[in-house]
Parts: sequence; C-alpha cells; structure tokens
Amino acid sequence: MLGKKMEKALNEQINAELYSSYLYLSMASWSESEGLDGFANWFKIQAQEELTHAMRFYAYVYERGGRVRMAAIEAPKTEWKSALAAFEDTLEHEQKVTGLINKLVKLARDASDYATENVLQWFVAEQVEEEDTADRLRQKVELVGGKGHGLYMLDRELAARVFTPPPAEE
Repeated sequence: MLGKKMEKALNEQINAELYSSYLYLSMASWSESEGLDGFANWFKIQAQEELTHAMRFYAYVYERGGRVRMAAIEAPKTEWKSALAAFEDTLEHEQKVTGLINKLVKLARDASDYATENVLQWFVAEQVEEEDTADRLRQKVELVGGKGHGLYMLDRELAARVFTPPPAEE
C-alpha cells in the first residue's frame, strides 16, 4: 500500500513528467519554425519519452493501491534565441528533474518504502543518461557555433533519432 505522502509526491512527479513532455514538444515546435527539422525530431521523441515516464509512474501508483489525480500543467516557454539556448534549457531542465527524482528517493527511504525506492532506481539511472545526452548535445551545438554547415550536419544527425519505448518492467 502506498502512503498518502508518497502518493501525493508521485502525483506531483506525474505532473512534472507531463510538463517535461509539453516543454519538449514546445522546443520541437520552435525548432520546426526555425527550419531545424532534425532538432524538432529529437525534441518530439524526447516528448514521447517523457510521456512514457509519466505513464510508468501512473501505472505504479495504481499497482500500489493509490490514486492518480491530474493537475493543470504549467505552460512551457515557447521561444529560444538559438539552438544552443534550447539545449542549455534542456540540460537545466533535466538537472531539475534529477533533483525531483532524488527527493522522491529520499522520501521513500525516510518512509521505509522499499518498493517505491526500488522503482525509483530506474529513474535515477535514466536521469544520468538524460543529463549526459543533453550536455553532449549542448556541447556539440556550442562546438559548431550554432550555425552554418556544422549546424546543418548536426540537424541531419538528430533527424535519425527514433523512439524506442523502454521495457515495461526491468
């Protein structure tokens, strides 16, 4: 059985994951408007990935006898001055999500909720990957100077990304 405090915190995390999806969809929209279709593809897939994270939390709450309560999703930023700025925001956002996951782990530990702590370990590992990917892409955009042939080649590279849903349970 899921404790009320943990249920509330997991509901907040579901909202945060849905916001992440919304933010990346907004970044995709901005990228398309700038003619960066590969960047748009990368951000759309990132939005799908965040939605799967939300649904993973959703399923867990019900598996533990809790209740998911939907809340309003904050409107995301819609404009960036450059591709570099978008990836700087991506890295900053992923670092914020890492902090949220870490708080959930602490809450689970403090409550001796070992089942939730175990489920959260997948997200801990996922956030290491998310931060690394965001930082590497930020570095690549910075390296090419955010324009010209380098940006064109990076856009083509990002166009090749495909969505691969994570396994339901590991």
